[in-house]
Amino acid sequence: MLSREEFIFTIGYDGPAAVIDSQAKKHYGSLSTRELAEKGLFRAAYSSAIWSKDPKDLDAVVEVYNRVSGSSLTANSSLDRLFGVFPIEVSRSITL
Repeated sequence: MLSREEFIFTIGYDGPAAVIDSQAKKHYGSLSTRELAEKGLFRAAYSSAIWSKDPKDLDAVVEVYNRVSGSSLTANSSLDRLFGVFPIEVSRSITL
């Protein structure tokens, strides 16, 4: 199972292993979901919201995204497709 930081900075998969962006993980891994969104790291913020399974985190991502982009998305929008993040179980990771 991936850690929160590994999950939010997964940039792809190599077979059964998640490929992790180590530099982003190092610089931004300790930020909260809202802090990631405020920095414009929406994909990471959305991944963090998925990881936490807290509706408040998802609402925070949607709120900040709508404010910055001028959109009117809701938490029920197709955010998985928008950010390209889908929950998946992997047990290995490769750090780049």
